[in-house]
Amino acid sequence: MVGRADKGLMITTGSFTRSAIREATRDGAPPIDLVDGDELAEKLKELDLGVETELVERVTVDEEWFDQI
Repeated sequence: MVGRADKGLMITTGSFTRSAIREATRDGAPPIDLVDGDELAEKLKELDLGVETELVERVTVDEEWFDQI
């Protein structure tokens, strides 16, 4: 990137290592914005881009509790 860009952007569906985060903010190098999977998902939800959000309540029966009655 040196000499070719003012800033970089890396997007992953996973996460970044500490080394990658350090390198992205290294003094003397153009900054690189890192977007990990959690941040990407939040941004897609926020902008309503290709995702649907569904809240689901799940109820399970505690059979041991009923066996004690």
